[in-house]
Amino acid sequence: MDSEIKDIEKPAIPSDESGQFVHHAEAVWDERNPYGPSGFQGIFIGYYATLCAAFAAIGGMVFGYDQGVVSVVLVMPQFLSRFTRVSETASGAGFWKGLLTAMIELGALLGALNQGWIADKISRKYSIVVAVIIFTVGSTVQTAAVDYAMLTVGRLIGGVGIGMLSMVAPLYISEISPPEIRGALLVLEEFSIVFGICVAYWITYGTRYMNGEWAWRLPFLLQMIPSSVLGVGIVFLPFSPRWLASKGRDDEALQSLGKLRQLPAADQRVQQEWFDIRAEAAFHQQTSALKHPNLQTKSMVNSIKLELVSWTDCFRKGCWRRTHIGVGLMFFQQFVGINALIYYSPTLFGTMGLNYSMQLIMSGVLNVTQLVGVSTSIWTIDRFGRRPLLLWGSFFMTVSHLIIAIFVGKYNKNWSDHRGPGWASAAFLLFYMLSFGATWGPDMLTRDYLAVPWAMPSEIFPSSLRAKGVALSTCSNWFNNFVIGLITPPLVQNTGFGAYTFFAVFCLLSLGWTYFFVPETRGRTLEQMDHVFKDISSEEEEARRRAIEAEIVAHHPRSMHQKSQEHRQS
Repeated sequence: MDSEIKDIEKPAIPSDESGQFVHHAEAVWDERNPYGPSGFQGIFIGYYATLCAAFAAIGGMVFGYDQGVVSVVLVMPQFLSRFTRVSETASGAGFWKGLLTAMIELGALLGALNQGWIADKISRKYSIVVAVIIFTVGSTVQTAAVDYAMLTVGRLIGGVGIGMLSMVAPLYISEISPPEIRGALLVLEEFSIVFGICVAYWITYGTRYMNGEWAWRLPFLLQMIPSSVLGVGIVFLPFSPRWLASKGRDDEALQSLGKLRQLPAADQRVQQEWFDIRAEAAFHQQTSALKHPNLQTKSMVNSIKLELVSWTDCFRKGCWRRTHIGVGLMFFQQFVGINALIYYSPTLFGTMGLNYSMQLIMSGVLNVTQLVGVSTSIWTIDRFGRRPLLLWGSFFMTVSHLIIAIFVGKYNKNWSDHRGPGWASAAFLLFYMLSFGATWGPDMLTRDYLAVPWAMPSEIFPSSLRAKGVALSTCSNWFNNFVIGLITPPLVQNTGFGAYTFFAVFCLLSLGWTYFFVPETRGRTLEQMDHVFKDISSEEEEARRRAIEAEIVAHHPRSMHQKSQEHRQS
């Protein structure tokens, strides 16, 4: 009890040993008191924020389940008898199957692009509700589809909801998380997606034995259960304190922050984080006003113009390095070649003498391997940091690609006489999946999701541009996803081992790019990213931040502990 009182009696604003105010950005870097241990251990200390993040991560399960369903449904005889256009015996089947799968990517691109302004306008959690409604409409259309056109439209609508969820769920999680466990909680989203993939894969593997069309309609129907739970339950979770501060609702931001940290509002750590949030929000709002002085008058036209130009601010001084990191992570996450290995794995397993059923089982094992990899990052991402995971992941994936390329180049024409190299290729395929899942993975197109590349975009952008920055990063993922989906099949078919050499080069490039450009964000608050990226470089900007912080200090309310003491004395 005494220790709690001592914590509350500490200055609620950045100060030196004499209690005098000092510049926040210089002092807080090493002086900020942590909420608890970092990494896996910390998620049990701040269990309320963990539970909120885990619930929001249901959005990941919704997405993962939808992706996992399609991988098996597309080869079901019951499905192909209804949609003969995508049957292998139909003319142009490859095009129509590609169009069907591309619709979800197109919808996701549209959803992610629009979710930025929606999340800024109506809040993070209510934008999740909008995404769930759209996804449910799409799922309903897919479940009831009677022809190819209806199914394709359903995939497009569902894709919009998926794109919105893929953008806003990690955004919400990053903004409610304590800095010590932010990476671990973001991995919960990724774990949930891979878990959804595995659940969907094995459910669909079981329903394929059902007679009639419910073999494929039932899996589509079941995906509406977790989405409905998310849509209703998210309403009862707290608002993002950073979104509240960006709207000038400072008192509500403090209440939300205290609730999420399970600490009284007067606690020194809560007060300092609240101070950080308000100072960072005010600084970037003032910066935006200086950049666009003619758009500050309140009107619908100015609001629309300001919304549009704020997208361009992501590419200007103060943010362009962050946009480069967010978009670049998503680019390399697609170009490290996960699709090439997934595409070739059924053929590889088939050449080993495995029957059709065993090929499906081994594909399921690949998903489980991915799940194991993602599970490790819950512990490693906040213990070792983002950079080491990316660097080691790039190295291990480069090695795996090169070894598989050697085996494919030497033995692909006669696997039956070289079972040893065939099984070695399969082993390195599993090793690649494990490495990918723990670092750069998982991936959307291959029905897998990701560790670091989804965590970092959600934490590096300033509050005023965070939703738009994450939206741009997500759009980069979906666009590169689409490109890889187009080039991978002909690349593997026409070049053989050359495809793996091609992706090994990009894995090596990702290692160099990460080493030179990607900073470490482990343990830093969202408000410290200005100095992580060295975006405040001029004396004028430093002076403006100091003035903002001094103004906040001047209007800083008395601590709740002081009030309670006065109340007891009276």
